[in-house]
Amino acid sequence: METWLNFIQEIGFPVFVSFYLLHRLEMKLEAIHDVLVTLKVK
Repeated sequence: METWLNFIQEIGFPVFVSFYLLHRLEMKLEAIHDVLVTLKVK
């Protein structure tokens, strides 16, 4: 059981950071998409 806890502790933080960065990237990509759509309409 202790080996599993160590594994989760070691792997969990990088996974959390990766999901956080992907979320931020997704928000920026959506903003870029919205600007491009508004430029296309004009």
